[in-house]
Amino acid sequence: MKGICKAILALVLLLIVVLLTLLLTFGYWLPTLAGIWLPQGTRIALAERPQISRHGLSVPDLRYLVDDCPLARVSGASLRRSGRWLLNVGELELDSACLAKLPQTEASPVAPRTLAQWQSMLPNTTVTVDKAILAPWQAWQGSLTLSLTPAVQQFRYQGEKVKLQGQLRGQTLTLSELEVAAFADRPPVKLVGEFTLPLVPDGLPVSGRAVATLSLPQSASPVNAELEWKQNAGQLVVMARESADPLLDLPWNVTRQRLTISDGRWTWPYQGIPLSGRLGIKIENWQEGLEGATIDGRLNVLTQGKAGKGNAVLSFGPGRLSMEESAMPLQLTGEAKHEDLIFYARLPARLGGSLSDPQLSFSSGALLRSRGRAIESLSVDEIRWPLAGVKLSRRGMDGRLQAILRAHEKQAGNFVLHLDGQAHDFLPDAGRWQWRYWGSGHFTPMRARWDVAGKGEWRDSVITLSALSTGFDRLQYGTMTMETPRLVLKRPVIWRRDAAGPDFSGALALDAGKTTFSGGSVLPPSTLTFSVQGRDPTRFQFRGALHAGAIGPVRVNGRWDGVRLRGQAWWPKQSLAVFQPLLPPDWKMTLREGELYAQVAFSAAAGQGFEAGGHGVLKGGSAWMPDNQINGVDFTLPFRFHEGTWLLGSRGPVSLRVGEVVNQVTATELTADLQGSYPWSEERPLLLSDVSVKLLGGKIAMRQLRMPQRDPALLRVENISTSELISAINPKQFALSGPVSGALPLWLNDEKWIVKDGWLTNPGPLTLRLDKDTADAIIKDNMAAGAAIGWLRYMEIARSWTKINLDNLGRLTLQSAIVGNSHVDGKVGTVNLNYTHEENVFTLWRSLRFGDNLRAWLEQNAALPDSRCPSGKKCEESQ
Repeated sequence: MKGICKAILALVLLLIVVLLTLLLTFGYWLPTLAGIWLPQGTRIALAERPQISRHGLSVPDLRYLVDDCPLARVSGASLRRSGRWLLNVGELELDSACLAKLPQTEASPVAPRTLAQWQSMLPNTTVTVDKAILAPWQAWQGSLTLSLTPAVQQFRYQGEKVKLQGQLRGQTLTLSELEVAAFADRPPVKLVGEFTLPLVPDGLPVSGRAVATLSLPQSASPVNAELEWKQNAGQLVVMARESADPLLDLPWNVTRQRLTISDGRWTWPYQGIPLSGRLGIKIENWQEGLEGATIDGRLNVLTQGKAGKGNAVLSFGPGRLSMEESAMPLQLTGEAKHEDLIFYARLPARLGGSLSDPQLSFSSGALLRSRGRAIESLSVDEIRWPLAGVKLSRRGMDGRLQAILRAHEKQAGNFVLHLDGQAHDFLPDAGRWQWRYWGSGHFTPMRARWDVAGKGEWRDSVITLSALSTGFDRLQYGTMTMETPRLVLKRPVIWRRDAAGPDFSGALALDAGKTTFSGGSVLPPSTLTFSVQGRDPTRFQFRGALHAGAIGPVRVNGRWDGVRLRGQAWWPKQSLAVFQPLLPPDWKMTLREGELYAQVAFSAAAGQGFEAGGHGVLKGGSAWMPDNQINGVDFTLPFRFHEGTWLLGSRGPVSLRVGEVVNQVTATELTADLQGSYPWSEERPLLLSDVSVKLLGGKIAMRQLRMPQRDPALLRVENISTSELISAINPKQFALSGPVSGALPLWLNDEKWIVKDGWLTNPGPLTLRLDKDTADAIIKDNMAAGAAIGWLRYMEIARSWTKINLDNLGRLTLQSAIVGNSHVDGKVGTVNLNYTHEENVFTLWRSLRFGDNLRAWLEQNAALPDSRCPSGKKCEESQ
């Protein structure tokens, strides 16, 4: 008996030792033991030994591997029992890429368990996962809660972008809440529904209905989606509340081997581009998942524009989509029409890579073309995008990127542009794209040919224009011809698109040969150099200078803020002589003295147009010509330009002061002021005022001329010396001395008159002398007029009055009445002379043969004095 007790005690002690040994080596034998029931090729790995306490079992880290791919990783798991089993997991991470590596299971000869049998095996359990992650969609992570009993299974998933809640009771699955925030700036998609699961859970639900509400950025009201099916057929309909036609209508049919969507319809009426079409998809072996399914389908797109209707077809398959390596052939063919543009496509391609990192590769012959009217005045003859060899992935574009554009503008002319480059995983601000471009064309308005060439690259967030050369063979417009203007880079233009420190800089130069004008004026070869510095092409400052031979530099600086261009230009004080090349040689004018300087501020914007304001000053100007000289010219021009109107004299009148004009008649102290708007209007008139000039011993002045003109501008003539006038004209037939004054009412916009009812008179005595040879010749030719001519050989005019009219055809009419005393052979006679003369003043200005005209008149109109007048007494001679 005592031996039996010792044996039992030894056995108990041995069991305790074995149990303690098993517990202490739990982390070693558990993975091996679990591998008996796991699928072949999969295993469990423990990074740390599980711990058992009186509160339960804790597993710090557990990984489920398919070969060496971590399908699942569990961190911070604990299991305890408190009335029901409680399983808490700190973090559960699943890698979808490892699903494709799971081994295929062979069909079991044993009948599969029913859903009810599986449910009956569930213990009363609560499972909580603090953080559930499915790679590579980490943005959809959240917390998971499961409450399981054999009768009811409840589930809830709560994440930042997705919420899910529902329950399974028997075969009835109810979704009470599903919210998915698909877009950051749009309301979430909401779905509720009820489904009946099959008796054996190895396929789709046998029936069900789900209703979803979602919001599209293009639609002001929500969009409703309804999915309903029974047995092997169903339909998905998506409707916009403001439209009678469905956005999507997909009738579908499913068997154990095939899922078919036949004759599906879709429409897209938004964004001003109405699209519609049909859709058909066939998926073979759909129950085997993505890796075993074969997909084949066709989608067509109908478009309509001003150019008519277009039809494009996207065919895909047969191929497969995979989490490891997809193999899906694609081809887009057909045409699309939008407004006046037509796009033609033949794009064979292949979709490869995993679904988490897909890659689209365009095959040989891939070409996208377009033609039509891009804008009202620009017609695209053809634009070609060859895409063979180009690859697209989530990292960007890779391969050779090309484009060829042929177009014409009905006013500007035709042109051809080429773009060629190489991309390496390029996306905006990521990767690298090196490019070069070149082209040529005709610029019809100026009868010129132009060309352009350059190169650059876009590397990550830095865009660099490293070379640029563009210009014309010449620019010819009106009377101007500019030779070989060309814009080139002086320093590369670099745009750093870094949000933390954006920068935009570069330097350019515009060089031009000489500019000639039809009158013979020549502007020397010119150069405009300028640099830019700022944040980006919509916000920068510029600084530059313009040289044209000895002219300049005109310094320019300013800024562009994306809406308005603002700047200033300074013309430093410079000798007037540098402008000598601008004067035509035929003028035979030499600029001798004077200094010029100017300053201008300007701005330009889309709604505002161009505005400018400033002033220019000329001091001490002097110009000499063979027959005259102009000295002492002072000219001040303050101005503003706004809404197509020049405001002259913005801070004081435009002022002109000329010291002297030396010619046949020397004029001195010429003054004129100008102020107002051009073009002028009744609300904004233009005023020429304080015009005066001293010449011929007297003065000519005009107080004011208003445009538009309502009253005549009175040109006053004060004490003009007729002797100086005659000396300047130098007629040989007669001589005249004494002052003349008068007034000439000027009209500049009258329908008939330039001068109406002007007059001249003599404020003092006038003396007329006929040349002896002239008088003798008249008497010889006309004996009847001989006596009268004798009385006019020497006459003192006491009073004269001349009425002057000039119409806008240049016809001048003079009506003169002269009263004076004639002295002939010691005799004095009173003479009353009425004189009427008509002349085209435009012809007169060209001839200036005033003396010959007077002689002709005297020959025809002179008459003898009255014979009854006694000798030595005053007599009157009338006409």
